Formats: sequence, structure tokens, C-alpha cells
Amino acid sequence: CRFSQMLHPIFEEASNVIKEEYPDKNQVVFARVDCDQHSDIAQRYRISKYPTLKLFRNGMMMKREYRGQRSVTAIADYIRQQKSNPIREVQDLEEIKSLDRSRRNIVGYFEQKDSDNYRTFERVANILHDDCVFLSAFGAISKAERFSGDNVIYKPPGENAPDMVYLGSLTNFDLIYAWTQDKCVPLVREITFENGEELTEEGLPFLILFHMKDDLESLEKFQQEVARQLISEKGTINFLHADCDKFRHPLLHIQKTPADCPVIAIDSFRHMYVFPDFSDLSVPGKLKQFVLDLHSGKLHREFHHGPDPTDVAPGQPIQDLASSPPESSFQKLAPSEHRYTLLREKDEL
Repeated sequence: CRFSQMLHPIFEEASNVIKEEYPDKNQVVFARVDCDQHSDIAQRYRISKYPTLKLFRNGMMMKREYRGQRSVTAIADYIRQQKSNPIREVQDLEEIKSLDRSRRNIVGYFEQKDSDNYRTFERVANILHDDCVFLSAFGAISKAERFSGDNVIYKPPGENAPDMVYLGSLTNFDLIYAWTQDKCVPLVREITFENGEELTEEGLPFLILFHMKDDLESLEKFQQEVARQLISEKGTINFLHADCDKFRHPLLHIQKTPADCPVIAIDSFRHMYVFPDFSDLSVPGKLKQFVLDLHSGKLHREFHHGPDPTDVAPGQPIQDLASSPPESSFQKLAPSEHRYTLLREKDEL
């Protein structure tokens, strides 16, 4: 790979620069993988383009890979930024009252900084600092908020949104990380030109609400129904919303325009499937069945062959109809051209 060969000396020089600044080999490790020789590693981390630069913390791969300039200075600056403290220390509790409530804020109140509780909090902040603002207060400053010991609070977006308290063990990394991730990463995320490739790399199909930017009512309904019907599907599909004006090309793929919005669709990375009627969103189980039909293959079958048969000839097992499609059906499989390329669309805009 010519581009990998071009990056190799730059990557190596950046590692030497960082090694001088962080001589402890346990602080920063630069590593390279030959994906021809180690295809199992490439598959495990869904590497599909070369070269790819990914960041790991404590053995955990971060969602956001490095997309900055491929220069020694830029890579070194990126590492310095990653080594900076992601937690802002509060000197007066009055600062908490002036937080930016358009952001998601996690505040930790600790008796002392040199404690297992704070070290666990720091590990979580290092991983999720791109998704939440992390703050901390110690000793006498935090005493009023530590009536039952060290305490971690989530302050969601919105001036009047109620705080949420973490009730688990503060030394159990897995518990506090899961709780914090649930609060910092919204169930329904916005897809943009900037994060589209990153979301795609998560490897999950998309359930997308296309809506006009100022149509917050449709977005709220979608969020409510996703939370009500699809919370059990989290981890099998990404729940997203997109600006109809910006994402006209994906709408064209499903023969829609911004005038048709709001529109719900699934992008399986092979085809896009349209939820029949947005007004059916609140019908109990309707949205969930749409997602289950993706997982079962029903949407794909109906895309090519029309609605599944509802009548079964006497004595003929239902599974035979589903598992024995005509041979010609394989010739009708469409290529993956229905998947849209965000970067191309950004250029076209």
C-alpha cells in the first residue's frame, strides 16, 4: 500500500518525538500491524482501509479514529492532547450553576484526589471526554455534595432537567463506565458529514429519522418510540436522525424528497428500506417489528420478491417456503450501490 509506505516514516518519527516527552513506556505505545499477515486483527477491529490509525486506552478501542493530518507535528499534537487531563477541577461550587446546560455534564465530588474512586472516574473520563464534559471537586469544596460519601452526578442537557445520581460502586470500572456511557452517548444520535464515516465503522445498520432541522416534534416522537420499543435492540442497530436538507441523496435512493419528511428508513449497507408510514410510529410494536424484519431477512426478501406469502398449501411446512427460495432469486441480488457515501455528498453540496 503506497499510502501506508508514505505514512510509515512519519509515524515512526512521531513515536520518537513522543518517546522523548513520555519516556515511561507504559504511558504511550506506538504500534503497527501488517494486516496481510494478521488478518484476524484487521477483522476484529473492522479495518477496511489503509492506513488506519486507531487509539486504544486501557485495551479499549476508542470510537473515533485519528483523522487529522498525516504529519509528525499533527500526530504528536494529537497524542499530547490525548494525554491532557480531561477533567476540569472546580474551585467553587458556584461554577456548577453556570455550566453550559446544552452539553452533557458529569460531575464527581471526592474527598481526595489520591483515591481509587477518583482514579476510576479519571479512567472513564479519558474514554468518554468527547461525549461529555467532566468536572470534579475535592475536599472542603465538595463536602456539601458528599453527604453519603464520594458522589458522581449526571447533569443532562436542559436548564430544568433533573440531575441523576450514580448509585453503584465507584471503584467498579465496568459499572461506572456503563452508567456514564449510557448518559453521555444519546440513544438517538445525529448523523452528519463529520461523523458519518465514524458511525459506519461501528459496523451496525442504521435506523434513521430524516426530518427538517426545525421539526423537533417528529424527533421527540422518534426518540420516545425508540426508547419505548427498541431499547432491547441497542447494540444491534444504530438509532440516528438526519437533516433532510443536507441528506437529499439518501432520500433520493428511497424515492423521497425533503417535502416528504419526516421519513424513517433503515440502511443495512446493502439496501435502504422505508418504514411505510410515519404516522404509524406510535402504533405499539410497529417500529420494533420493522427492525426485527431487518434482522430476520424479511425486508431483504420483500425488497426483491414482494410481500412474503401469507397462505401455505396444506401439509407444506412454513419453513420450506422461507428457506428454499427459487434459484433465480440469487441472480436478482442488487449490488451495494444503495449505500451512500457521505464524503461524496458533502462535495456535491
